[in-house]
Amino acid sequence: MRPILLGVCSALFFAVTFVLNRRMELAGGSWAWSASLRYLFTLPFLLTIVAGRGRLRPLLAAMKEKPSAWLLWGTVGFGLFYAPICLAAAYAPGWLTAGTWQITIISGSLLAPFFGQWVNGPSGRLYIRGQIPLRGLGLSLIILLGVVLLQAEHARTLAPEQVLMGIIPVLIASFAYPLGNRRMMELCGDRLDVFQRILGMTLASLPFWVIVGLYGLADSGLPSSAQAGQSLIVALSSGIIATVLFFRATDMVRSSMGGLAAVEATQSLEVLFTLAGEMLILTSPVPSMLSWIGIAVIIIGMALHSLFSEHTKNQASASLALPAAPALAADGKE
Repeated sequence: MRPILLGVCSALFFAVTFVLNRRMELAGGSWAWSASLRYLFTLPFLLTIVAGRGRLRPLLAAMKEKPSAWLLWGTVGFGLFYAPICLAAAYAPGWLTAGTWQITIISGSLLAPFFGQWVNGPSGRLYIRGQIPLRGLGLSLIILLGVVLLQAEHARTLAPEQVLMGIIPVLIASFAYPLGNRRMMELCGDRLDVFQRILGMTLASLPFWVIVGLYGLADSGLPSSAQAGQSLIVALSSGIIATVLFFRATDMVRSSMGGLAAVEATQSLEVLFTLAGEMLILTSPVPSMLSWIGIAVIIIGMALHSLFSEHTKNQASASLALPAAPALAADGKE
């Protein structure tokens, strides 16, 4: 249950992103500055944490070994995740952006066949490719149904272009985030801790953020002090606290595709946290009965996902004690 709880806490701090990004957009700030400033502000905090723990040199050595891989997956995991999220905030309310982001529940599960792990079999080391957790995917669809119900009434009040620009960029982000995160876990293995990995991805994505920042400068000039201040809050809340919590949760279940899907499913709670935040800060209207039904469905789906994750974990632990386990591993040889 601990990875699930960490995932829920990360969802709370991630929700700050959707609320403040929308608030900055309504105040006339550029989405490009909202995106780039978060990572530029995050960098010194991460450098202080990693250097203070004496772990900066091992990180730089690891990045020097495979610079192209770090550049690619750092840009995918952070750049192609957060820039589209901020772009969507320019066209849609925070609740719609946060709701659409829940497609990452399914995106993460669909990426399972692209990953695997090496295990020791009777004829040597075998590479076992991940499989889509069908039961977990079904439970994710329950959560997604709740999200659809939550948004159904609101979506009817928006123009078609708002809906498209609020959805398409977030769809891109929903695949980029788990893809970059998992590729970096494969690349780092047990050599680097969570803080090192986040700092490494931030450093690797800096060229992308410089380009985005230059676009913001050409498009709207320098950011206002209010936008800079709110971007700093997002950097601390989402860039440091939420990201560390989420990465720690995924690290704890890295060998279980069902566990990874369950942790990623906790991000559905961002919809609830964002809705509450917009009601308090942006004075959004109280949800309708249909929206409350959607909230209930999301909570039920979350509970089922957590129970299934624990059941899968217990079954996997029990299977390791059976004499037939090596033979089962041999079936997965490619």
